[in-house]
Amino acid sequence: MAPANDANEVNETWRLLAHGRVQGVGYRAACADRATALGLSGWVRNRADGTVEVMACGAPRKLQALLAWMASGPPAARVTNVDVSPGEGTFEGFSLQPTA
Repeated sequence: MAPANDANEVNETWRLLAHGRVQGVGYRAACADRATALGLSGWVRNRADGTVEVMACGAPRKLQALLAWMASGPPAARVTNVDVSPGEGTFEGFSLQPTA
């Protein structure tokens, strides 16, 4: 784990997987915007199974804020569940990735 920008926090990497109506509704781009605004690094991509996958790295409180946003998403989304598991990697910036 790398040191965080915040004094007493250590960066973590989380893998988040959003289920529901999360493709074709601007979810991926809005998620990248939110993650960037929170100062997180990582990536977001659509998956062939209809979910949206996020790998995000940053302070735990910022990751919690992203998770809270992902639970509802943009107005047209209908999120049914967001799975959270440990992720891997450190990243520069936050990017949109191709569908996997």
